[in-house]
Amino acid sequence: MLATDQTILFFDGVCNLCNGAVQWLLLNDKRGELRFASLQSELATELLPSLGVDPGRLESLVLYRDGVVHQLSDAALGAGRALGGFWGGLSRVGALVPRVLRDPVYRLIARNRYRWFGKQEECMLPRAEWKARFLG
Repeated sequence: MLATDQTILFFDGVCNLCNGAVQWLLLNDKRGELRFASLQSELATELLPSLGVDPGRLESLVLYRDGVVHQLSDAALGAGRALGGFWGGLSRVGALVPRVLRDPVYRLIARNRYRWFGKQEECMLPRAEWKARFLG
């Protein structure tokens, strides 16, 4: 099984919005806490079903931390908290907005992300300096 001290953000590997978000997180994760894997990866296929998540449903980020999964806006805010500093604080403020208001906005963007931001034919390949931060 996976070491519980790793924080992994699972994302739609062909989504341009998701790939842009991952690149932004990599640039701003000064502590190097986050690891990344696509929802299309072997790791997602092996790990997520045992945690009650279908990796084939690509409409949500999935944040795995300490053996617990967070989805939708909770996953995005959790990734922001992992950055610490200003972005961590901003994510904590965002979490004060009730999930019943946050998740519908998240779902609207997720439903339209390919139309609004485009889609790639294959999962992105990370830059050489980021390769170690990507898992299976």
